[in-house]
Amino acid sequence: MNKVIIIGAGIIGMLTARILLKSGVAVTIIEQGYAGKESSWAGGGIISPLYPWRYSEAVTQLALWGQQHYPEVLHEIHQNSAIDPEYIQSGLLYLNIEDELTKAEKWEQQYHYPFVSVSGESLKAVEPGLNDSFEQGWLTDNIAQVRNPRLVRSLREDILNLGVNLEQQTQAQSFIIEKDQLKGVVTDKGSFYADKVVVAGGAWSSQLLESWVKIPKIAPVKGQMIVFKAEPGVVSRIVLSKGRYVIPRKDGHIVMGSTLEFDDFDKTTTEDVLAELRQEAIRIIPALENYTVEKQWAGLRPGSIDGVPYIGEHPELKNLYLNAGHFRNGVVIGLASCQLLVNQLLGQETIVDDQAYLLTEERLVSDSQSIDLRTAI
Repeated sequence: MNKVIIIGAGIIGMLTARILLKSGVAVTIIEQGYAGKESSWAGGGIISPLYPWRYSEAVTQLALWGQQHYPEVLHEIHQNSAIDPEYIQSGLLYLNIEDELTKAEKWEQQYHYPFVSVSGESLKAVEPGLNDSFEQGWLTDNIAQVRNPRLVRSLREDILNLGVNLEQQTQAQSFIIEKDQLKGVVTDKGSFYADKVVVAGGAWSSQLLESWVKIPKIAPVKGQMIVFKAEPGVVSRIVLSKGRYVIPRKDGHIVMGSTLEFDDFDKTTTEDVLAELRQEAIRIIPALENYTVEKQWAGLRPGSIDGVPYIGEHPELKNLYLNAGHFRNGVVIGLASCQLLVNQLLGQETIVDDQAYLLTEERLVSDSQSIDLRTAI
């Protein structure tokens, strides 16, 4: 295999390209907008599922592999791009998980995950700015984060330096099929040919495929977030309470998120959500009442059932591959999913058993109108 086309230049598309390029494969990425400007840019960058014990073994295996290998990979990307993605092992403090404690502790024991109960003065020492109403928390120090906007910038420069052909503002329009095999992609800027084509279009992946083959059960799930302009030290760790998280950045900015909204492809932000997120942030860290909300934004996650991504060749069209449907975990499981896909593309032994991620009949539907994830995620 000499050439691969990737449709989509988010974190998934760019990481896939990076691994292929380092394996000696020529890569063209076709991106309808600009590299890394959709959900890849919008996410919080926590390198862990929020509540890992709620997820299936399929998600867990990808997450654990990614957590192990991210430090080295991000160091390489930083060195090659001269842009710091701000990988920080900030740790994560869980609050309000008493009802799930048995399940969480069982998960911790199974995967040898450090998970320490803290209360009273110990809790205040862990996070001094925490609301006094919190009496107990559970701390895991080995959870890291990246700063998504910096990550996508560094990754873009990295793959450009590695020799990728990045076609931005280019719309994929149709496939070139010869003798029941995919040979390339027709775009509004011409045709591109390759040995294999990978669709890594995030929330748009099903739309890209709908006219040609049965499609994955992937649909957009909007998430709104805000960021406070603060100083370093106001919050020291990622803090998670009732599904809301506070993420401290290196320069003192503090990210607060996030909503789950089923609004198709609408990325509109709303004042009521801004007020809700601000109030939730103050509930967790009262001092945030003294700081300004600098920005509000929304991203479209590629929602999928149970958050298990689709990774593999499409059964209806030879040479068509998919790597999409990572839902809320695009960063943490993205690295492993890309390595797994490249293993498949190159005929290598896979890093994990790939059966749970394959495009089996029960994971595909005939049209996007039949995809409703409201009760499935």
